[in-house]
Amino acid sequence: MAEHEEKKQEESLMEKIGEKIHGHDSSSSSSDSDDDKPSESSIKDKVFRLFGREKPVHHVFGGGKPADILLWRNKKISAGALGVATVIWVLFELLEYHLLTLVCHLLILALALLFLWSNATQFINKSTPHIPEVQIPKEPVLEFAMALRFEINRAFAVLRDIALGRDLKMFLSVIAGLWVLSIMGSWCNFLTLFYIVFVLLHTVPVLYEKYEDKVDPFAEKAMHEIKKQYAVFDAKVLSKIPRGPLKQKKKD
Repeated sequence: MAEHEEKKQEESLMEKIGEKIHGHDSSSSSSDSDDDKPSESSIKDKVFRLFGREKPVHHVFGGGKPADILLWRNKKISAGALGVATVIWVLFELLEYHLLTLVCHLLILALALLFLWSNATQFINKSTPHIPEVQIPKEPVLEFAMALRFEINRAFAVLRDIALGRDLKMFLSVIAGLWVLSIMGSWCNFLTLFYIVFVLLHTVPVLYEKYEDKVDPFAEKAMHEIKKQYAVFDAKVLSKIPRGPLKQKKKD
């Protein structure tokens, strides 16, 4: 009987040890699976985005009021800006108004109305209209001038690198862009081209932000195909073109 009881105690002890080991394995496996979850989510987060961006579209456009207008955060202001641009395009393109003529006519109308109103108030015993003083602030003008100067200098630096033969890819991109602009310039004048760009800026970004999950996979396939075709073109054509002297010095 004593031996039988000892065997039962040993069996129960082994069962307890086995349960502890099994529980430890299950907890470790669950912890491992939990550790794997962040890695899977981090892999899912690394989704291809158009132009290699890592920030939302709103931040790409600066995140301020211009971005709010382009992405229709304030629909009244966005619609107003698009409406004003449309009216200007209709006046100058369809009605064939000239800028100087339009400005003069608007000033004549505004000054005549204000002059008559100011004199009419003396006869009807009402206060004269309040016309605020308009002054151009200094700081925004200087900030705009500095930003414009920086962009122009950067464009000059890029053009200089292209002229010196330092970047063949950039050279081909600039030539292709200028060629496309020349074709578009033969189709329409500068005002129409400016209006088309303005309309695209007020429609394409907001549509992309809405459907970016569908656009990005398609863009990824297109970019992969473009890179593959460029690699073939580079191997067969571009690599055989002699580079500029500065490029050769860098290689030496």
